[in-house]
Amino acid sequence: MNATSTTAPGDTANSKTLMLIDGHSMAFRAFYALPAEKFATSAGQHTNAVYGFCSMLSALLSQEQPTHVVVAFDIGRKTFRTDMFPEYKAQREATPEAFKGQVEILQELLPALGITCVTKENFEADDIIATLATQAGAADFSTVIVTGDRDSFQLVNDATTVLYPVKGVSEMRRFTPAAIEEKYGLTPAQYPDFAALRGDPSDNLPNIPGVGEKTATKWIVQYGTLHNLLDHADEIGGKVGQSLRDRIDQVRLNRQLTAMIRDVQLPITVDDGQRRAADPALVHQIFQALEFGSTLRNKLATTFDFADDNATQTASPEQPAVTVHLDTDVSLASWLTEERMAAGIAVVAAGDAQPSQGTCTMVALAAADGHCFVFDPSELDCEQEQIFAEFVQNSQAPKFTDDAKSLWHQLQGHGYTLQGLAHDTGIAAYLVDPDARLKDLDSVVSQHLPMSLQDLEHLLSGGKPQKSDADQGQQTLVDLPSDPAMIHKLAARAAAVVQLADVLTGQLVARDCYELFVDMELPLAMILARMEHTGIAVDRAVLLEQRDTFIELVDAEVAAARAIAGDEELNLSSPKQLQTVLFDTLQLPKTKKIKTGYSTAAKELEALAAKTSHPFLAHLMAHREYLKMKTTLDGLLKAIGDDGRIHTTFKQTAAATGRLSSTEPNLQNIPVRTAQGREIRSAFIASGSQPEGNFTALLTADYSQIEMRVMTHLSQDAGLIEAYQQGEDLHNYVGSKVFNVPVAEVTPEIRRKVKAMSYGLAYGLTAFGLAAQLGTSTGEASTIMESYFQRFGGVKRYLETVVAQARDDGYTTTVFGRRRYLPELVSTNRLARENAERAALNSPIQGTAADIIKVAMIRVDEALRGQQLASRVLLQVHDELVVEVADGELETVRELVQHHMDQAIALRVPLEVSTGVGPNWDAAAH
Repeated sequence: MNATSTTAPGDTANSKTLMLIDGHSMAFRAFYALPAEKFATSAGQHTNAVYGFCSMLSALLSQEQPTHVVVAFDIGRKTFRTDMFPEYKAQREATPEAFKGQVEILQELLPALGITCVTKENFEADDIIATLATQAGAADFSTVIVTGDRDSFQLVNDATTVLYPVKGVSEMRRFTPAAIEEKYGLTPAQYPDFAALRGDPSDNLPNIPGVGEKTATKWIVQYGTLHNLLDHADEIGGKVGQSLRDRIDQVRLNRQLTAMIRDVQLPITVDDGQRRAADPALVHQIFQALEFGSTLRNKLATTFDFADDNATQTASPEQPAVTVHLDTDVSLASWLTEERMAAGIAVVAAGDAQPSQGTCTMVALAAADGHCFVFDPSELDCEQEQIFAEFVQNSQAPKFTDDAKSLWHQLQGHGYTLQGLAHDTGIAAYLVDPDARLKDLDSVVSQHLPMSLQDLEHLLSGGKPQKSDADQGQQTLVDLPSDPAMIHKLAARAAAVVQLADVLTGQLVARDCYELFVDMELPLAMILARMEHTGIAVDRAVLLEQRDTFIELVDAEVAAARAIAGDEELNLSSPKQLQTVLFDTLQLPKTKKIKTGYSTAAKELEALAAKTSHPFLAHLMAHREYLKMKTTLDGLLKAIGDDGRIHTTFKQTAAATGRLSSTEPNLQNIPVRTAQGREIRSAFIASGSQPEGNFTALLTADYSQIEMRVMTHLSQDAGLIEAYQQGEDLHNYVGSKVFNVPVAEVTPEIRRKVKAMSYGLAYGLTAFGLAAQLGTSTGEASTIMESYFQRFGGVKRYLETVVAQARDDGYTTTVFGRRRYLPELVSTNRLARENAERAALNSPIQGTAADIIKVAMIRVDEALRGQQLASRVLLQVHDELVVEVADGELETVRELVQHHMDQAIALRVPLEVSTGVGPNWDAAAH
């Protein structure tokens, strides 16, 4: 918060300062300062005004240090002013949909922060502020008014200043009497006279034609007051004088309307505005409902003394206070007691967590009894190093952490292999709320505990380090890093994990997904860590050759496009230049209108190419495709490690449906159906002789039509079940039924149509959407869909009931019990509701498919390791596994993979697993 000023309230000798905030005015400013689309709960409630208002409030309180604070709100648009002048503020647009509900949230949150709120029927917030400012002056307060309404300038005097926003809610200008006179050439008392003459578009107060701010100021300065001016209106010559005389009644009314009422009968006095202690538990509860992360709470913590309050009581009345101790005068061996190891110990680490070469610079341990221990693993002596290794690798000693994969990599960098994983708070929080935007430890703590990480740091640093009961008097046996703040921060994270593990376990049990957490997600995390660490070998020379080829192709398309456009400097990546060439030079039909002209998006240009067949568009789209492939190759080359392998990172908690994603680089988006994509896949190879074995081939295995099989299982449609059980080609079978032709007469075009529809139905495809996909009329698409539903009524019933059931339950469920909560299903926002309905259709299908491949991965991994085979799974790409096969193990591995993928689940229809083998990923395709 930046408020420019030469004099602040605190400069006076007065120790009482009242801050008065125009709630609606500043909430609107905050609303427009932050993008609404980036601040919303999973239920569709926008929160940008609340977030911005709270940020502003924290900064203001820190800067101004008021002893008393009151926030005044309007109740509605009807006030005594609208009775006097029905057109008052009538021009204002309806409240933005995204703003609705946010003022009510503030009116609930502010009292929890110890801030007084007040409203008054038939009056505006301005009048409440004017009344309290008047009372404050009489009671010898200094007053600061925060508002975006310049009418408040009439209240300014030696004891009262106005903070007026000049940029969002982050930058304020301080208006004192001198500042008002400098800007307007008027005293604060003269400002409402000036405003009455000038008119006010924001309040719909008419102006005087020909009378601008300069004229209004000149008249008020000359005559002293508006009243005196109007008494001498006959002295004003010219057209402006006549305009004034014609509108004297309106000007007098304007003056009445701009005058603030200073004696409103209020339910409070200035003394009631004294700041009270905040209620951290209630604030936490509200923030949890708003799905705010820890950033804002941490910002408010200092301003509202959350930390001090929590130093003695860090929990709600229903939960006992948390006690934590940082042990320093103990040995690692004595700290790792059998009792603590049996109960479970939180382990968190600081440092690099790269899949190929992660290392940790510091480790923190925390036990259920509140004791924490922090050390640098590189400074352990041989005995302690052995003790720590035995603990880490002891599968019977439960470990809790906040990011199991990262911890695995960090410990592996020191030669320790993590075993005994019992809880990952990040994964648990994800299962509890898979659509939550933030899943880092800070936000999970803020969401699920009545304390923040800062609270725990405060407790750990607030007193002298505690000795454990068993080791009183011992000397420090482990050298701690020199940065105490880092020690407390890491210890706080470990302590938070202990608390979260208990809370989140209860929530998982309540949601019937604890088994999913323990039996699927935790084992999978360790498998993914090993896959990331192993990586996949690539032939750099092949990738370089392919990149050079695509560079040549890109250059050729640029040259061809420039020749057609007649512009040797044309940049095909510039939308502005493309607009000029396409719609001015080449005079092609206009695409969709956007802010900057006409769209050059891929979808629009594809439609334009289909309509015109213009060669420029062919070169342009080929250029985009080749450039995309060249960019992909650049990323892959950059990602090759010193070991000649690419180590992607698998995201386990990114997709709400449960699907895994791949990043840095993304190996799941390499095209499989294009020649260029297959060329790239040919660079991924079996790695040959390695310390782990001699790897001679890659084996790929995937499920055929897994999502269609899941939809058939869930819908229980007799026709689809029969097709799969009899081994029919599904799309040919469906095509014959929908189009009423024998299977042998199903054409490729019919097959294409039913395939697009069958898969689209699981994503909420409408007749309009199907028509767009097929390039046909909506009427024809509707006919196809009606024919489909007549013959496959089970699918229609399922699609109808799954949304209705989700609306009643509030969530969808996969066959394995994975839930996705969709509160937007009952939202009044049509767009949010329709998005939720599509998610309700798709999540059980896609989520079950994702769960099936995860079960298969776990069983395949267990079998490979159980039989002590060197072959290992390297990649998961949606429904496909890529296995690196060691010499002599091919047939065993192929049979093992097929068996465990096939037996991952028993559906109403059989699963079908296809495999392929080759020296590289492309050759292993099937």
